[in-house]
Amino acid sequence: MTGASRKNNFDYIIVGAGSGGCVVANRLSANPALQVCLIEAGGDDDQMLVNVPLGMAAMLPTKINNYGYQTVPQPGLNGRKGYQPRGRVLGGSSSINAMCYIRGQAEDYDAWAADSAPGWSYDDVLPYFKMSECNERGEDQYHGVSGPLNVADHRSPNPVTDLFIEAAAEQQHKTTNDFNGAEQEGVGRYQVNQKDGRRWSVARG
Repeated sequence: MTGASRKNNFDYIIVGAGSGGCVVANRLSANPALQVCLIEAGGDDDQMLVNVPLGMAAMLPTKINNYGYQTVPQPGLNGRKGYQPRGRVLGGSSSINAMCYIRGQAEDYDAWAADSAPGWSYDDVLPYFKMSECNERGEDQYHGVSGPLNVADHRSPNPVTDLFIEAAAEQQHKTTNDFNGAEQEGVGRYQVNQKDGRRWSVARG
């Protein structure tokens, strides 16, 4: 197809520019022979509420950049519905979570694999998580250093957080310095998607 005839045609149309959609669009568009269209219902992510972590406090309880879903009634909540904030903005929910870098519970991936989703166990997806990140702590069994997603520790940690972690340890709660490492349970500090103290975006740098 010539450039003129391809003007309004796409090889791939991706609906939803959340974390998954953006990754797929990024990988596909790396091939200059492909025309890729990424569609997002929400707005641009280059805004104060997204770029400043405290903006989460304004977005999560409202419909600002947020679908604000409700779950079905939950037996474990005596039939009450749960509130599920989900991002309606470029970057999806990763743009409204105060820049926390969190992969999810390893046991959940293993449960998906066991429940007719082969290839989705934690051991299956871990190599891709490692490929995606550039962790400033360095490379190890759970982290990579050559990917496009910068992962960092807080540059200006609040000392009150350390007191909270110490108090939790005194109460015999587990502590962790890596929620994306060997075990997700525990009390500790999150790493963040930042570089030089600023929100890190693959698209914007």
